[in-house]
Amino acid sequence: MHNKIKSMLKWFYPGIGIKRWIGLSAFGVLVLIFAAVRLRSDEFLGIQMLDSIILFSGIIILILGVKRMMRSFIAVFMPASRGTELFDIIYRSKQLNRGPNVVVVGGGTGLSVLLTGLKQFSSNLSAIVTVADDGGSSGRIREEFDMLPPGDIRNCLVALADAPALMRDLFQFRFDTNSQLSGHSFGNLFITVMTQLTGDFEKAIKETSKVLALRGKVIPSTLTKVVLVAEHKDGSTTVGENKIPKTHLSINRVYLNPNNPQATPDAIHAIHEARIIILGPGSLYTSIIPNLLIKEVTEAIVSSDAVKVYVCNVMTQPGETDGYSASDHIRVLLAHSHPRVIDYCIVNTGEVPQAILRCYAQQGSYLVVNDRRKIEAMGYRVIEDDFGIIEDALVRHDPSKLAKNILGLIEEV
Repeated sequence: MHNKIKSMLKWFYPGIGIKRWIGLSAFGVLVLIFAAVRLRSDEFLGIQMLDSIILFSGIIILILGVKRMMRSFIAVFMPASRGTELFDIIYRSKQLNRGPNVVVVGGGTGLSVLLTGLKQFSSNLSAIVTVADDGGSSGRIREEFDMLPPGDIRNCLVALADAPALMRDLFQFRFDTNSQLSGHSFGNLFITVMTQLTGDFEKAIKETSKVLALRGKVIPSTLTKVVLVAEHKDGSTTVGENKIPKTHLSINRVYLNPNNPQATPDAIHAIHEARIIILGPGSLYTSIIPNLLIKEVTEAIVSSDAVKVYVCNVMTQPGETDGYSASDHIRVLLAHSHPRVIDYCIVNTGEVPQAILRCYAQQGSYLVVNDRRKIEAMGYRVIEDDFGIIEDALVRHDPSKLAKNILGLIEEV
């Protein structure tokens, strides 16, 4: 009992910024009691009118005190919400919590772009992310610390973050070439340190998610240290996700080594709970398919009653999908998984400025041809629209428009 009283009294310590509003709320209650007692005992109308004014004042004081007290609590536990109206905070939180369970499968920049759109409509999001990356900062960390690559995970964490913009920028900050940390991003190093402290990569992601106040979850598809291998049409093989596009050889198939990694339980649980499962956008062979090469992941998607959507890339990717149409993307996707992993295919039909196309052509990248009839002949529905936007001379999917169209498919089922 003594400890409980002591704990309660802590709320009255100086500097907490709450006791004044507790006091104001208590004063409002006293005014209400005083007015109520007088209203029951007074007999004259004039006095009752005065007491009614006192009663109304008590209500206003009580509401103001409770509102300010709640804002003080929210400012502590949700720093990003400072300056936002209490009603807006609660309404947004409630609305997002009622949003559908959505699972997005992939990796790379494309996945994080889609997540920024989806988080505007739901906080019940799960990003299942490949851990086959072995290039750049992630590759160096993977080799030096013998851990899973954090890069794609970091991008998704930042995309789902509800933390202040400065915190998101901090996680994406990359050290320049004049430093021994050249090429590393702060977020990758943060996840590395978290992994060292907790001794567990999965736990490190969950702890980092708390720091960034995520609207959803980021889940590695497996905790096995897998390597992606490409078998080319000329019979040669390329080992390593980062090296595959650089060979510029036509790909026959890709596979993981070891070839039967175990899926994370959280990934399978998320798929079972999903109302919508989205594959892509992102690199076909190196971001999306590696997740589907995990047998349990593909089986869970196939057995799910969720709406299954494949978001086709706007542009072909040199060294991976040279000359691929939209139906070619689907054909390869199914060859590495199962015909029932998708129900819909989303294809961009918007025009891209010729100047932008010329820049892409210099890199060997071209618009993906929309061969709708071939896709429909395969048994899948096609959703066409202008989903593209131009950012920094790069063609991206419009995250908000893409998310709205995908979530709208729930109403059609």
